[in-house]
Amino acid sequence: MTDRPISPEPVHVVGGGLAGSEAAWQVAEAGVPVVLHEMRPTRGTEAHHTDGLAELVCSNSFRSDDAANNAVGLLHAEMRRLGSLIMRAADANQVPAGGALAVDRDGFSAAVTAAITSHPLIEIRRDEVAAVPPAEWRNVIVATGPLTSAPLAEAIRALTGEDALAFFDAIAPIVDRDSINMDVAWFQSRYDKVGPGGNGADYINCPMTREQYDAFVDALVSGEKVDFKDWETNTPYFDGCLPIEVMAERGRETLRHGPMKPVGLTNPRDPTVKPYAIVQLRQDNKLGTLYNLVGFQTKLKHGAQTRVFRTIPGLENAEFARLGGLHRNTFLNSPKLLDAQLRLRAAPHLRFAGQITGCEGYVESASVGLIAGLCAGANAQGRELPPPPPTTALGSLLGHITGGHIETIDAGPRSFQPMNINFGLFPPLANPPTRKADGTRLRGNEKSIAKKQAISARALSDLDRWIADMLRVARAA
Repeated sequence: MTDRPISPEPVHVVGGGLAGSEAAWQVAEAGVPVVLHEMRPTRGTEAHHTDGLAELVCSNSFRSDDAANNAVGLLHAEMRRLGSLIMRAADANQVPAGGALAVDRDGFSAAVTAAITSHPLIEIRRDEVAAVPPAEWRNVIVATGPLTSAPLAEAIRALTGEDALAFFDAIAPIVDRDSINMDVAWFQSRYDKVGPGGNGADYINCPMTREQYDAFVDALVSGEKVDFKDWETNTPYFDGCLPIEVMAERGRETLRHGPMKPVGLTNPRDPTVKPYAIVQLRQDNKLGTLYNLVGFQTKLKHGAQTRVFRTIPGLENAEFARLGGLHRNTFLNSPKLLDAQLRLRAAPHLRFAGQITGCEGYVESASVGLIAGLCAGANAQGRELPPPPPTTALGSLLGHITGGHIETIDAGPRSFQPMNINFGLFPPLANPPTRKADGTRLRGNEKSIAKKQAISARALSDLDRWIADMLRVARAA
């Protein structure tokens, strides 16, 4: 923490999820007091089960941790360099997951909660902010996420005059490890890849023959599903988190090319027979007693879930610690409503952060909270933070949210959709690599790999310069 004099006015952060917790941490670490408003347990949500900060309500995976070859792994690296609380807690509570960074969800939330609670500049208020924060809160970050309470969502909608984006997000089931039949299933990571905290055999794999797969798809499609409420009927799904039965409805082979693809895996009991499809389960807690079905978010009713998922070889006697569920997510039309500092144009004392801005994913949500916290902390000290370079993962994601990368038409930005970080958001390289270190020409997939690595190297170099500039300006202020 800096020894800068404490600002007399706190920054108010509304929402104690990943983005809100990260934003509060960044503001406090800048030497500015924070009031963090979290409505749980006073008021719960359809998806949360605890009153812990940064509770993970869907997967326990932060996805790839490969900073050289994967955009989300690069985002991990950038956040770590900026002192991210979310990444610190994730690293301290990781569980084996091949090339991914997955966490013990309870340990992760407890670590974030403990850090926020013990910070001398952060006050937690367990109350619901049910209206637009008042003007006397002159520096506010709204990070209420996709489960923003109805009164606040309506107040924001009335203030902006814009309809929010909304889609359904589904939750995958979690299975008791001891109930999985390991005479059928086996441990292996795809292509035996070793990731953080793992050993190359981090997933439980359940194989299917073609007949078993066809029967499973039929059962998914015909299974009884959760009914939509009247106000939900026109809400679209986000393609990055489709319920598994919706994927099955899109074609019989869809699942085999998605979460049930059999590539990179070999059944040690019969290596010569290639499974037609494979269901993977990933460790969900540090004890290794719980495993979640990877990519099996669902809106099947609970009875249908237990019946259908127990037809998976190896899960005949599965005991479910949690069944899947469904909730509606709400997002702003951020390119039209927010400026480059994530401020609401109609009320500049309000910033927005996290999934409500239209980013998708745990890491992306926390990273936008990080940027919002840095911006708010600088404003509290009489400065304005320059945005991170667009060549960085943080800058490219911010550009997507605030409209920098969206093609416009006369009426304004084209349809804005939630998005995960990906290399398609980064500006192109001025001189893409064409040769290997030994001078030979790159061919085929080698070009794509070299390009990603060059984009990542450029991002980290540009981020380091941005951080140095920030520190220099802060010391001079």
